[in-house]
Amino acid sequence: MKVSAVVVSHGHGVELERSLPALVTQVDGTVVIANLPGSADRVPDGVRVLENPRPLSLAANVNLGIAATSGEYVLNVNPDAIAEPGAVAALVAFADLHPRCGIAGPQMRWPDGSWQPSRRRFPTVGGTVMRRTPLRRLRPPYQTQREHYSLDDRPTEPAPADWMLGAFLLMRRAMLDEIGGWDAGYRHYCEDIDLCYRGLRAGWERWYVPEAIVTHDYAAVIDRRFLSRHTLWHARGMARFVRKHPERLLAL
Repeated sequence: MKVSAVVVSHGHGVELERSLPALVTQVDGTVVIANLPGSADRVPDGVRVLENPRPLSLAANVNLGIAATSGEYVLNVNPDAIAEPGAVAALVAFADLHPRCGIAGPQMRWPDGSWQPSRRRFPTVGGTVMRRTPLRRLRPPYQTQREHYSLDDRPTEPAPADWMLGAFLLMRRAMLDEIGGWDAGYRHYCEDIDLCYRGLRAGWERWYVPEAIVTHDYAAVIDRRFLSRHTLWHARGMARFVRKHPERLLAL
């Protein structure tokens, strides 16, 4: 099996009805992890559903999917990510030609068709404070942190990436085996940054492949509110990332 897709659904049955039909024809097998009852009641034929007895973190669920599949590549897909025809093939073709490519990510677009900044730089202390506190109102990140979001660098050919949004990532199983999969200690945020950073530390490349196009209805909850359970989860995630990789504290 070449490509195994893993989709974690936490009550996203409606989203799956749109995204799965576009996905299953592009991969060799698909596993949906139902993290809540009723999260995957209606799925296309051939899709395997694993029902969790209790909710787990996103990363823990992705690891369940990795363990339940056997593809040379594992494709992590959010329920709200819809792959355009040929998207997976473009990612695989690139990875096949670059044996040290551990992670390949597509060009993401908003539902209206506009470009979405999914290829980003690793976070810095100062940049994180500016993005995740009320200082955001004084210095809008999309205006003052253009380098972080790569807003002025929109390559039309494959380009290296620090990290990419985890909503649609093709991962080489050999890399996952080497670094130990996703870190299940993250509650909900920063696990994709950690994955890419650990891949970097192990010598694996991360590539943005703009030929592959995916529509992503990115909620960006933590960009709109400062005090919510999501912002607390993000703060905990960033704290875990810094504890694991204290050298990042030098990246002010």
